[in-house]
This record gives sequence, structure tokens and C-alpha cells, in this order.
Amino acid sequence: MGKQTTGILKRKAERLYSMYPADFSDDFKKNKGVLNSTGLFSYSKRDRNIVAGYISSLASNEKKKED
Repeated sequence: MGKQTTGILKRKAERLYSMYPADFSDDFKKNKGVLNSTGLFSYSKRDRNIVAGYISSLASNEKKKED
């Protein structure tokens, strides 16, 4: 299979955040738990952490725009 690049993972994170904005927040640990509970990224801890971190930054930026 090979490694996925961070660009691919960022696009997946953006798609997940746009589809389920209520499920994610700017808290990394909560986002990681959501990804675990859904079974997404069960194949790689590294990929899950990258996606959870990027979703956290997306949510944080969205929150700053609203304020």
C-alpha cells in the first residue's frame, strides 16, 4: 500500500470536517476519539493523528472567524 502523503490526508480531513462539522471541535483528543469510534483510520495511528490535528486547526480557524 505505501505511505499516504500529508496532502492526501489534509484533503480527507477537510472532507470529513465539511460533512460532519458538529462532531469535531478544536480539541485534538476529542477529534481523535471521534475518528477511533467511527473506525476511520484504524489502520494507522500516524494517519489518524495527522487528520485529527488538521481537523483541530480547521475548527480553531473557523471559531476565530466567527469571533
